[in-house]
Amino acid sequence: MKKTKEENNRRYFLKKCGLSTASLLLPVAGIKAMPLLELQNKMANNAKIPVNFIYDGLAFSPQEYLEKLNEINKKKPIEPDFYGNGGVTKLIEEEFATMTGKEKAIYLPTGTMANQLAIKLLNENNTKVIVPENSHIFRDEADAAQSVHNKRLIPVGKGKRYFDLDDLKSAIDYTNNNEVFKSGLGTVVIENPVRRADGTFVPIDVIKDISKYCKENSYKMHLDGSRIHIASAFNNISLSEYASYFDTVYISLYKYLNAAGGAILCGDAKIIEQISHQIKILGGTVFQSWNNTSMALHYLEGINERWDEVVIKSEKIITALNKLNGVSITSLKNGTNIYDLTLSNEISLKKLAIFLYNEHNIWLGRANDKGIVKFTVNESLLTRDYKEIIDAWKKGIKHAMN
Repeated sequence: MKKTKEENNRRYFLKKCGLSTASLLLPVAGIKAMPLLELQNKMANNAKIPVNFIYDGLAFSPQEYLEKLNEINKKKPIEPDFYGNGGVTKLIEEEFATMTGKEKAIYLPTGTMANQLAIKLLNENNTKVIVPENSHIFRDEADAAQSVHNKRLIPVGKGKRYFDLDDLKSAIDYTNNNEVFKSGLGTVVIENPVRRADGTFVPIDVIKDISKYCKENSYKMHLDGSRIHIASAFNNISLSEYASYFDTVYISLYKYLNAAGGAILCGDAKIIEQISHQIKILGGTVFQSWNNTSMALHYLEGINERWDEVVIKSEKIITALNKLNGVSITSLKNGTNIYDLTLSNEISLKKLAIFLYNEHNIWLGRANDKGIVKFTVNESLLTRDYKEIIDAWKKGIKHAMN
């Protein structure tokens, strides 16, 4: 049993780094010098709370998740929901409705379902929906709009991080001028921040322009705001202002609110009151969701203040790391919590990643084909002293020199 647990711990770390075997991380000399079992023991016995530069959230293990739920329950007993009704699920729905300034909110099991049902209901009898070409809805939702809901997605902004008003007008004019039998365009979607553009936020002036145009032309608007709190933190735009430009807003409960899954959809009562029936039709109704909603509600409290701290602390850490020889961390235009990290040829990323994990429980991802590591900051920075993180990197860089 102990051996199995150690092996699972090792695999868990390697998976988090996006790697599949120890040989991909360790140089040959390192494998010979340190027996694999000893390496596994070091990983399994690391008691420090992890600091991860990989994810938007805290990336709880199952054990950590259970412990956090128990901690939440001890402070105030968790009230269960039944088929999405009542309990802590009702509380988080009310909280999100208030935060977004919408009439109602509802819990759904997945973000894909939230996006798809929003555009289906907003679009009514119209068949066409405009979406960003690089959006989750267009690329990652298995053509659900077409195959399940009979909606036709029109991608806009190919090759761009986000589309603007000129792009939108051009796409609409092209469609209207070249289709003989018009089936109707009803909805325009914006994703913010943009996952496939390394967390780029859409400038608020772009959103305002598109929203004004859509209102003038009677188009509905949906926001895929799965990570919208992160955009708020790095762009100083409140959640309520972002939401005000859209008819419906989807927000994830697991990206950075640390739940095991789930989504919230906010909007006018006319739309939201139809969602529960649609969830049932699609087989998404579950007996209880409190294990997700209680965790998310816990982390929703004080989220703006914590992310303000993350922004300040990450800037301080990045400034310090950029002073180390061979380390370069650069921000992206309209970026949020993702930066580009590059190391000089004298520094082995594999050695650095293993050292930081083994000795300090700090997680670092792998490089892409251009040698760039996507350096992501999140609330895990708040669990460790700033100086300790910097000292760990200094020692890690020294250890990783070729």
